[in-house]
Formats: sequence, C-alpha cells, structure tokens
Amino acid sequence: MVDRLRRALGAVSGQALGPYQSAVVRIGFAVTWLFFLLREFPNRHELYGPDGPWSWQLAERLVTGNHAFTVLLWSASGWWFELVYGLAVAASALLALGWRTRATSVLFMAGVLSLQNRSVFMGDGGDNVIHLMAVYLVLTRCARVWSLDARRARLRGSASAGAAGPVLWGALGVVFAYGAVSGRLSDGWTAAFAALWAGAALWWLLERYEPEGERRAALDVLANLLHNAGMLVIMAEVCLIYATAGWYKIQGSRWQDGTALYYPLRLDYFTPWPGLSGTLAGSGVLVMLLTYGTVAVQVAFPFTLFNRRVKNVLLAVMMLEHAGIAVLLGLPFFSLAMIAADAVFLPTGLLVWVGARAGALRVRAPLRGASPRPALSPYPGAAPRTPSASNAGEAG
Repeated sequence: MVDRLRRALGAVSGQALGPYQSAVVRIGFAVTWLFFLLREFPNRHELYGPDGPWSWQLAERLVTGNHAFTVLLWSASGWWFELVYGLAVAASALLALGWRTRATSVLFMAGVLSLQNRSVFMGDGGDNVIHLMAVYLVLTRCARVWSLDARRARLRGSASAGAAGPVLWGALGVVFAYGAVSGRLSDGWTAAFAALWAGAALWWLLERYEPEGERRAALDVLANLLHNAGMLVIMAEVCLIYATAGWYKIQGSRWQDGTALYYPLRLDYFTPWPGLSGTLAGSGVLVMLLTYGTVAVQVAFPFTLFNRRVKNVLLAVMMLEHAGIAVLLGLPFFSLAMIAADAVFLPTGLLVWVGARAGALRVRAPLRGASPRPALSPYPGAAPRTPSASNAGEAG
C-alpha cells in the first residue's frame, strides 16, 4: 500500500500528465474564442462596447457587487475598448500557437473575463464553459507539445529563452499594479495576479541562473502538481456539466415523453437549415430516439470513465452530437467549446497518431514535386548532407 502511494505521488509530482490532451484543450478553446471575436468584430460595440443594451452604469453596479474582473470598466473611452478587444484577439491567436504560453494564458484569461463580465447576458452557454476553462488553463503546462514554446525548447534548450517573455510579463505587471493601486482590482484578484507574476519571475530567474539546482527542481514539481490539479478540475467540470444537464433533462416532461428535440427544430431562431430541420422534426421515431439518446449519453458518461472502451464510444457520440447541434440549431461556438472540453478525455494513442500524421504531411508538403536540396554544412570542407525527415521536422 505504501509503495503504491509512493509511486502514485511520484507520478503526479514527477511529470505533467496528459500533455497532448492539455494541448488540444488549449488550442480548442483559444481557436473557439478567436473565431467568435472575429465573427462578431462588426458587432463588438453592441455586444461589449458602449452601444450595448447592458449599460456602463449597470455593468459597474454588478461588478462592484460581485467583484468580477473586467478591465473594460477601467475607462469609458473608445480607444480603451478597441485596445482591450484587439489584445483579446491577439492573445487567443498566440495561445493557440503556444507562444509564451505562461504569459499569453494570463492575457487570454484577462480578455475572456473582461469581455464576458462587461456584458453578462451575451452568450449561448458555450461562453460559460470558455469562462471557466480560461481560468483553469492558467494552471496547466499546456504547451509541452504542439506549440512554439515546445519548438523553442527543442532548438534552444529552454522555452523561456529570449527577451520577449520578460518584456511581456513586465508589461502585464505594470498594468495589474496600476489596477491594484487605483483600486480597480479587488483584493482577491490583486493577490491572484501578484502570485502569478511572482511565480513567473521566480521561474525565469531560476531557469536563467540555476537551471539544474534543487530549487529549480522543486519549482518544477510544484508546476507539475498545479498542472495535474488543473487537468483534474477540467475533467471534473466536464463530468459535472454532463451530469447536471442529463439529470435536469430527466425531470422535464418533454424529455420524458421524447418530444423535447421537436420544439427547437420548429423555432425560426434555431433553424439555419429549415428544410433539414423540418425533415428531422417530421420523423417522430427519430426525434424520440435522439431525445432519449441525448439524456442517456449525458447521464451515463461520468460513469463510463472506469471503462476505456465504453468511454471512447460515448465520447465520439457526444462530439458528433455537438457537431449536429452546430449544424441543425446554428450554435457553432457552443458546440466548439463543448468539443474542446470533451477533448480532455481523448485517448493519448489517437492524439499521438494524429500529431505524427500532421507532422509527416508538413514535412512532405514542401518537397512535393521537387527534389530536396542538400543542406549547407556549417563546417568548411565538410561534405554536404541531405536532411532526413526527422531533421526537417525538428527544424520546423
């Protein structure tokens, strides 16, 4: 028993578990929020800006009461809103690419919370999931694979190499220090951002001046523990979402008699393809099967985590269900957010295979239709060598 506990503790503290799953979650939520911001760019003033129905006074009163975080209420000027919105777009793109992920994940969280807390009634349910996951991603080491940080660590020996990281953290520190001194940040958010900034500064100092020391190793253990705790919270959150949604559906009479899906398919607001929705709604048997199937899958999913095969089957069914919601009901960003959350349960073997296939396609694409040229040797007089696929992938 003691040996098992010791091995489990070593596994949790010795490595960041689920690196591929955390990378998929990072990319999924960053891309979802990025696409949403870009699609709503012409409507940004009505959604989150000064022209919105949720006025400045109402937002300020609500934030004062619940101590929510939003930098949009720091100034009423138009240039400040445009700056915050632009930074939210940039942070989403950089987080998806995995560039300086420790800093950009904080910037991504600040952008998500600032916009959503400014206008709390703008959303379709997927915004709540993005809201929560933006906070959890700050705790994870979600750039271990499939990121520019991983590429930099592979080529330079450290993901923190270069001056961009300290400059970015310095700018974030100045902004949040101003918010704390001016009283625009609550005590809780001031402490949270101060802890993040101090942790990033300590990490940079130890990685620069003591990369192999005991204190650096202790900090790595702490980062692994935070990452694994964050991944556990994400998984628990997904299970909680499905469990509560399923059990609430069971209590509804329309879900009990198998007709719940019929009504949204008949609403003009939720029918981007009226012909397809009408055909589906016209089949009573299909509507009943989809209605009961949705409830059964959502209620059963948390219990299938103990059986890998059954879990993978239900996971595929739920992803297909969300894809159907995106097409039939016209809720693409809600569906993308839920698919990104579901991705935390994807099997590692599948993700490694997909990554290997994508890497092979990326290496072969530049060489298609042309013979590879020999690489120039950095040593005078040495024979030129032809780069192999592995070397090309490493350099890319």
